[in-house]
Amino acid sequence: MELRHLEHFVAVAEEGNVTRAAARLHLAQSGLSASLRALERELGTELFVRTARGVRPTEAGRALLREARRTLDSAAAAREAVAAVRGVVGGTLRVGTEQCMGAADPFGALMEFGARHPSVDVHVEQAGSALLLERLRQGHLDVAFVAGPGDTAGLRVRELAREPMVLLCAPEHPLADRAEPVDLAGLGDEVFVDLHPHWGSRRVADAAFAAAGVRRGIAMQLDDVHKLLEAVARGGAVALVPRSAADKEQARGLRSLVPATAAVWEVSVAWTAHARPSAAVRALLASLPAGGDRSG
Repeated sequence: MELRHLEHFVAVAEEGNVTRAAARLHLAQSGLSASLRALERELGTELFVRTARGVRPTEAGRALLREARRTLDSAAAAREAVAAVRGVVGGTLRVGTEQCMGAADPFGALMEFGARHPSVDVHVEQAGSALLLERLRQGHLDVAFVAGPGDTAGLRVRELAREPMVLLCAPEHPLADRAEPVDLAGLGDEVFVDLHPHWGSRRVADAAFAAAGVRRGIAMQLDDVHKLLEAVARGGAVALVPRSAADKEQARGLRSLVPATAAVWEVSVAWTAHARPSAAVRALLASLPAGGDRSG
């Protein structure tokens, strides 16, 4: 049994789909299927139930998955131990982040990290924080930069930055000339644009309006902050966003209003609490601002 067979098996088990696993491993689907068949022949049993919708591990596959992960972790630890003697941090670092994280600047941190540790192969995945936290728990990511409230069970979390939420509207909007803080409870009739619910700022906004007893009318849900700002600039709709979003080019000319009840957008870095972080994860965390790490 070769380590590559176990790596292929784990990828298919985690993705639940041979095509997605092949893309993740940068392999031809035919080669990955052949690797799985070779492993099944060696073990004398089927490891997956194959259906039209994908694959799922058999009872034998689930038993192997636990041991395969443990074996791969041990192999990675062995490689790290040798690299440490040589004074080199290597391996692969799988990082998730939202599109725009304000003062935390994950992409800047990753560029600096890559310059200091060129032997680390860094893979970056963008998505909303709720999806990133789930992928982190499933083992698809090593570390994730996330925002807003979320399910951090089984994870370690360190706050990196926080900033207030502000209301944005076009100059011609009736709220534009409001000088005093805006009561969220009075915005029930407004039309909003927002990001999809898996984004951190959307969950902060939803919590703020729920606390104010407001059921918002959201005309458009997007997966792009810049498109959201462009939608607000067209007039008619408003958005509750992190303050840093108001500094973007697409927000030029928009009015920024302060909510009467503060809503805070918090950016954190998260990693698994159930296993010792790899040398690459430890090196990345050491490069970030120190904080009071907490378990979710």
